[in-house]
Amino acid sequence: MRLIIASLLLCLLAGSTALVADEGMWTFDNPPLQQLKDRYSFTPTQQWLDHVRLSSIRFNDGGSGSFVSPNGLAITNHHVAFGQLQKLSSEQKDYVHDGFYAKTRAEELKCPDLELNVLVSMENVTARVQGAVKAGMSEKQGLDARKAEEAKIQKESLDKTGFRSDVVSLYHGGEYWLYRYKKYTDVRLVFAPEQQTAFFGGDPDNFTYPRYDLDFAIMRAYENGKPASTPDYLKWNAKGAADGEVVFVSGNPGGTERGLTMAQLEVEHDVFYPMQIDRYKRELRAMREYSARGSEQARQAADLIFGLENSLKAVSGEYQGMDKNLFDKKRKEESDLRAKVANNPQWQREFGDAWDAIAAVTKKEEDLTKFQQYRSISTSSTLARIARQIVVMAAEVKKPDAERISGYHDSELEELKFYLLSPAPVYKEFEEALLTYSLQDSLDHLGANDPWVKAIIGNRKPAELATDVIRNTKLADPAFRQTLVDGGEAAVSASTDPLIVLARKTDPFFREIRKNMEESVESVLTSSEEKVAKARFAVYGKAVYPDATFTLRLTFGKVEGYPMNGTKAPSKTTFYGLYDRAASFDFKAPFNLTKRFVDRKDKIDLSTPLDFVASLDIIGGNSGSPVINRNGEFVGIIFDGNIESLTGNFEYLGETNRAVAVHSAAIIEALRKVYDAGALADELTSR
Repeated sequence: MRLIIASLLLCLLAGSTALVADEGMWTFDNPPLQQLKDRYSFTPTQQWLDHVRLSSIRFNDGGSGSFVSPNGLAITNHHVAFGQLQKLSSEQKDYVHDGFYAKTRAEELKCPDLELNVLVSMENVTARVQGAVKAGMSEKQGLDARKAEEAKIQKESLDKTGFRSDVVSLYHGGEYWLYRYKKYTDVRLVFAPEQQTAFFGGDPDNFTYPRYDLDFAIMRAYENGKPASTPDYLKWNAKGAADGEVVFVSGNPGGTERGLTMAQLEVEHDVFYPMQIDRYKRELRAMREYSARGSEQARQAADLIFGLENSLKAVSGEYQGMDKNLFDKKRKEESDLRAKVANNPQWQREFGDAWDAIAAVTKKEEDLTKFQQYRSISTSSTLARIARQIVVMAAEVKKPDAERISGYHDSELEELKFYLLSPAPVYKEFEEALLTYSLQDSLDHLGANDPWVKAIIGNRKPAELATDVIRNTKLADPAFRQTLVDGGEAAVSASTDPLIVLARKTDPFFREIRKNMEESVESVLTSSEEKVAKARFAVYGKAVYPDATFTLRLTFGKVEGYPMNGTKAPSKTTFYGLYDRAASFDFKAPFNLTKRFVDRKDKIDLSTPLDFVASLDIIGGNSGSPVINRNGEFVGIIFDGNIESLTGNFEYLGETNRAVAVHSAAIIEALRKVYDAGALADELTSR
């Protein structure tokens, strides 16, 4: 689920004059030690920080989690695990609807294509990446030089250490860091509640509080066919955190835009947000039509519909939050920063032209983004995406590593093949519906006279073309994909598979758009944003945090309620509230209870805390992040933010912005008394 979660510093990354008390998504190389000491009289040691980092997990299909036992047991959200639950399900066994519990390790189910990452080291490589740009280079040459150096660094690191190695841009190019990850690709499902229990209240309750959800799932990482040894794990504290207690989140926020310039913020508001909202609405409508065909079609589309509903509500909230107050605040922050730069002749020479350069390029970005969005067959259909990636990979791997496009470097090929060759089930009827929607969307937005539309759709109806290529492709078979991957460019060029043929037709358009985007937009933005970042460092120092990048961050806050609707929201809810809310809606969906919770009500201690809120600065990607106390213990798991948090993409509002989490006590109470999973509860709470 998308989450948005006494002045202490001079500025926010975006150049603001003061950070809100609990604001910040801090990198582990630059933790907010002074703020924690001043506000909460707590200074985490390096040992504490290392332990938390090594206990934290990135779920590479879009969320976070943590190890909670020395034997590879990992916890995340049900909605983060949703995709794997659906891939493990079938028409006969629906683990999303019914839940799952492996009573023994032999019963644990291997996820078809899940990769977990643990950040084992960080290395500052800013000097290498920025130093690759030489005097006299054009902006495009500078971009190419940066990318080549990044690929070289990643390859050197992978060959030397064997760890997944990613060069991460922080502060919009102000710094570059090499992050090395230990990865797990044998991950098995241990437990998941029913979706109705995990997502009680459905879309009406999404991004609201009070909440009554048990949004968690438990998996286990394996190595060499055995449960992984994970000595760094979070010990379970079943008492949880008390009202007013300081807590921390270690997770992977997916992305924020707090560091945008005013020109970028304006084009986001005027162009990109309306475009994205329109796309979500159109795709959601198409998927609901498909879901209405029958119960099996509804099961196949459930994960996508869930994600679209969630994203639409989140993005619509962000868009509504881009009001005059936000723009006035951001405009003042930028004006203040630019004034400080202008008053220093050296800074003005080095950085002064960056804002105007960014503003000049936004119109080009607007036009090219439209083409990126609609001149593509792979925005929705899994099979079409696979076809495009196979075609692109066949051409790219022949090139020197430094000249390849992102995603196809030597250091990235193992991961690419892991997903390309996934044994996850593919449903052709569903794929037809997805490709039909995508092609129709392109036709509607580009028009029949667009060169891409003429070349790809021609005079055919989108539904006719989609049906033809999906029904006749062999790409649903992983073994067939393997032959194309192994055969390389010769096999791909000779293939008569209709979806591969279609992907070959789209490839020149893909490369032309990418070339224009790099030359006209990305090269200018990379150079200019780096200047803005350096200006902020020069003016404010590094007492700031970078925008989120789906890499590990530490946030802090305290458990506390907040003013809401003329009253006050409590810091926690209980099982009493779950049954009351269900009864208040006469047990009608989406406020109905599963049979287990109806039958086991008398066994539950209804005063047990269920969910709670804290002033933690988080956003999408933090789903599944552990909530940790000052002893480094697990006290809860993030699953949402309140409605007031939806502007968190652009700013943090400390008075009302709250992260919503499942309480550690609720998980143990449910495992023992509702699901008869006492053995699992014992493993979680074992010291």
